[in-house]
Amino acid sequence: MKRFYLSAAVIAASLALPAVPALAQANEIVIGITVTTTGPAAALGIPERNSLDFVPKEIGGVPLKLIVLDDGGDPTAATTNTRRFVTESKADIIMGSSTTPATVAVATVANEAGIPHFGLAPFPINEARIKWSVGMPQPIPIMGKVLYEHMKAHGIKTVGYIGYSDSYGDLWFNDFKAQAIPMGITLATEERFARPDTSVAGQVLKLVAANPDAVLVGASGTAAALPQTTLRERGYKGLIYQTHGAASMDFIRIAGAAAEGVIMASGPVMSPETQPDSALTKKPGLALNTAYEAKYGANSRSQFAGHSYDAFEVLKRVVPPALKAGKPGTPEFREGLRQALLTERDIAASQGVYNFTEKDRYGLDDRSRIILTVNNGKYVPAK
Repeated sequence: MKRFYLSAAVIAASLALPAVPALAQANEIVIGITVTTTGPAAALGIPERNSLDFVPKEIGGVPLKLIVLDDGGDPTAATTNTRRFVTESKADIIMGSSTTPATVAVATVANEAGIPHFGLAPFPINEARIKWSVGMPQPIPIMGKVLYEHMKAHGIKTVGYIGYSDSYGDLWFNDFKAQAIPMGITLATEERFARPDTSVAGQVLKLVAANPDAVLVGASGTAAALPQTTLRERGYKGLIYQTHGAASMDFIRIAGAAAEGVIMASGPVMSPETQPDSALTKKPGLALNTAYEAKYGANSRSQFAGHSYDAFEVLKRVVPPALKAGKPGTPEFREGLRQALLTERDIAASQGVYNFTEKDRYGLDDRSRIILTVNNGKYVPAK
């Protein structure tokens, strides 16, 4: 297990340190972050970790102490990491993880412990997780709606679905049934695959045989490119829709020519330059992308980098009032954070404008979404 101790602006990504208990002090805010920097979902977790280079070192005059662990996308490892944050690090705030199953695991522990939790992947926020958890990525119903509206506008009547055989795939499949079918779009067939799979040839043959007008891929990271490339290799000519879980430059790199013409839901951080100056997401999006691409290279921007970066944009607003309720390391401070999340309004960030409520733990609206396509190897706004 790798543990990283960070000032808020520096990540020693190559340094593996032993697990040493870190007792919270009243003069620092301890933030435990579990992300997926190895394994099949590393394309999600690495940008989330990298963006920590650009977050504040202190908020409200109080230093931030970041402790970052890799969970490999494994819910069991994510649970272990989170329990360490609770018992060893005495964390005030917990963030993670990068995949839906692991995020569910993190939320469960954080809510048991009564510690504010920022999910970095879409996940179901039920009664057991609603008190202390919020989600930074766009909720699937918001992103799904823009895809289904595009389908409807382009005469799509039948859709084949291929998605992960886990909770992320379930969330998208259930959303399709809840929103697209009532819009008059018919499900032609459903196929699933596991995140580590290296072939979806059998599933794609069934999709092609069903001959739907379009295919929706409910996958994330570089693995989302596997159905994309296989469908084109098997001669499928229809539109292929991808979720915001695939919105990264790595998708284009892996899919290559097969990425051309894809229709993809995305957060605005992937194209802040095309937003009007009045958009509240434009300034933070440009700030993140400018810093990120200066360090990690041109066109390295990532939807996932925005998730962890935006958690700190939220913290900039909620930490100062929480400090009036109690000192870091105390239940009063944690409760102050929870209350501030529910009362601070219009928190502008790179991926949307957050207004959390007791019932809406994502707090986002249509300002959190755009729709992209790939043209000549670059993301451009879709029509």
